[in-house]
Amino acid sequence: MKIAVVGASGNTGSRIVAELARRGHAITAIARRPDKIAKLPNVTATRGDVDDQPSLTRLFSGHDIAISSVHFLDSDPVKLIAAARDSKVGRYLVVGGAGSLEVAPGVRLVTTPGFPVQYKAEAEKGAAFLDLLARENALNWTFLSPSALFVAGERTGKFRLGTDQLLTGEGGKSWISFEDFAVALADEIEQPAHIRQRFTVGY
Repeated sequence: MKIAVVGASGNTGSRIVAELARRGHAITAIARRPDKIAKLPNVTATRGDVDDQPSLTRLFSGHDIAISSVHFLDSDPVKLIAAARDSKVGRYLVVGGAGSLEVAPGVRLVTTPGFPVQYKAEAEKGAAFLDLLARENALNWTFLSPSALFVAGERTGKFRLGTDQLLTGEGGKSWISFEDFAVALADEIEQPAHIRQRFTVGY
């Protein structure tokens, strides 16, 4: 497939690009600094700005899939969603956050007393992004939330999937590596199972 990835030089975006490239997809890797994008087979590094909606629409056009892997505080979800919709891209996937996941019925992680203050604004904007997508009827969107700890690690290919509830493992730990998150996202692209839905991945 032809896949556009915006935020391709970041921690998550770079792993997504690498995973999709190893599977043989043709990637347009978009970043403000394309020189920071790793040189890989099937990957075309392209300059793009998430604040420039018309340009982003043009960059997404002609692709089967568009992926947003950008910090929520550094972008405008309205512009990103509009660019995906106006480009007529087949599917739009968003690297989400854990803050919007539920820890009890109707209780989002970001609203709990122990949620780290330094991540609260980012998490709240991520939750708002998901809420906007939920009202979007003209776009085949998918929002993939990582677990609470989202870190560099190994590509194991072994993880669990969930829907709206935070996944926890042994000892209550909730975590996923960038590498396995990328595997889960690539699997969803190749075998769609969460159209117009949010899902989550964790160990």
